[in-house]
Amino acid sequence: MAKFLLSVHVLAAILLIGPVTIAASLFPRYARQALADGPERQSATGSVQLLHRICRVYAVAGISVPVLGVGTAQVMGVMGSAWLIASMALTAVAAVLLGIAVLGTQDAVVTQLDGPDPASTVTESLIARLPRLSMITGMFALVWLVVVVLMIVRPGSTTGA
Repeated sequence: MAKFLLSVHVLAAILLIGPVTIAASLFPRYARQALADGPERQSATGSVQLLHRICRVYAVAGISVPVLGVGTAQVMGVMGSAWLIASMALTAVAAVLLGIAVLGTQDAVVTQLDGPDPASTVTESLIARLPRLSMITGMFALVWLVVVVLMIVRPGSTTGA
């Protein structure tokens, strides 16, 4: 049972966390184009809406990754391990970064693009927030990188690696 749960957990992480990380990382670039006046504005607006939808859907589906991880840890008897506790704490940090900072800013951008006057002072404010959004999405990706390393190199591993 442990091998099955571990396999499903790893597959879910790859298929759900990877896409939301990439979509969130691409969003600021296309948002900048969509909020600015220029020839690529129309296609960038469609890209922004698609990337936002990917982030929202995969964020909800991604909840299964830590749920499966906890189930796997219980079956393997490693719930009290320091590396697992650190991984769970970092997963919570990633969830807060995605749920509040990333999706919140994305919601504001998409709402502005759907509004009657995309070229307003609100737009300038949103454009000023995009570098911060890029930094937060980078931190989100970095947190997941650390979690993956903890899962592979976990102290006390029985794999001998």
